[in-house]
Amino acid sequence: MKKIGSLIFFTSLMFGIMYGQQNTVTINLKQEVKDSRGEMTPWSKGAWKTGKYRNVFKDAGYKQADIDAKLAKAYYDVFEGPNKVYFEVGDSMAYVSDVKNHDARTEGLSYGMMVAVQLNKKDVFDRIWRWTSKYLQHHGGPHDAYFAWSVDPKTLKHNSEGSASDGELYFITDLLFASNRWGNDTGINYYAEARKILDAMWSKNGTGGVKNIMNVEHKLITFTPDNYGYNWTDPSYNLPAFFEIWAEYGKDGHEQFYRDCADSARVYLHKACHPVTGLNADYTDFDGKIRSTRWMPAAFRYDSWRVPMNIAMDYSWFAKDNKWQQDYSKRIQNFLFQEGIDSFVDQYNMDGTRPEFILQAGGFKKLRHSIGFVATAAAASIMGTQTKSWKFVDALWNAKLEPYEDGYFDPYYDGLLYLFALMHLSGNYQIIKPQLNHK
Repeated sequence: MKKIGSLIFFTSLMFGIMYGQQNTVTINLKQEVKDSRGEMTPWSKGAWKTGKYRNVFKDAGYKQADIDAKLAKAYYDVFEGPNKVYFEVGDSMAYVSDVKNHDARTEGLSYGMMVAVQLNKKDVFDRIWRWTSKYLQHHGGPHDAYFAWSVDPKTLKHNSEGSASDGELYFITDLLFASNRWGNDTGINYYAEARKILDAMWSKNGTGGVKNIMNVEHKLITFTPDNYGYNWTDPSYNLPAFFEIWAEYGKDGHEQFYRDCADSARVYLHKACHPVTGLNADYTDFDGKIRSTRWMPAAFRYDSWRVPMNIAMDYSWFAKDNKWQQDYSKRIQNFLFQEGIDSFVDQYNMDGTRPEFILQAGGFKKLRHSIGFVATAAAASIMGTQTKSWKFVDALWNAKLEPYEDGYFDPYYDGLLYLFALMHLSGNYQIIKPQLNHK
């Protein structure tokens, strides 16, 4: 672990009770960073009220033409280039594939739709939705309107019939945005498709073991809407900003519940994120207590990368939890900076120590400086208040979506998170309100 300046040592005894950790964490609170751009000053009001989105890259001194070119290149690499993860099928359909795992999953399909609606690429959006609805969405039965979370895109065989709740979370939000952007009379009634999922969600009463995507008692999203995952969650599934969108545009009579879910998610994230490092476990109980699973012990791993970006989105769009979110950005960026801006790794125990168990990816079982996490850590600069926040923006700007020296390459998860972060930091990941001609 790198030591810069004076180090202050914290024992994790107090935090070990809450986080189940026995190790010690070393955090440097006096990291002096000199930069001509000075301290970063985040905006104090959200875009929901102002209608404005911060271009952090431009604030950092990058030229608009270069910003536009970098975003266009990232989209090309992920959707069109030789290492693309988007594949068209026939004249009207397409899918996004986790190519290293040889499947298509609701995570990537819904991410692809979000990219498409944000960047106004209607054909791409429609193609992915048609394929997803045809091959992953259940039409009838206990799972009606929900999605099988993984399918083999070649054989079209479901790897699981059950849902991962973040897929439905994104699909609903994608479709509401599409309805606002393009209306509902251009071939797909996007609003009706969103309502189909929402209405089905509220009709799930446990028949066949299928339940609501949201735990209605805790007002938090479930890990899976079934008997197995209904009573715990994944911190990266907790996107307060999306529940605010449901409250505004779902119009299904559950508006206050969704607003309560947004508030509950914010409170939950306070509990799930370590009070020193800012790190969270991939899975937790609803009270934030870390949860190991049958396939791995609890730690900050791949799912967890998304949390800094999700919190930054909520800050950018609604700014309802400013003080804590700014402090969170400071904590997690301080920790990663002291680990090394160009060398922090992609899996940690919550107290910042390295885990004994390393979750493999793509056949590799190795800690690495992953571009997906570089991207989401940079997105946290939207709410950054420190000079060092510029360094994370620069690190993302200089990052390259390309194979590592050992041959590992993930254009899917790394690529999509990289693209999302570029969109956020350039002001191109926005609340899509109804267009004037579609009200």
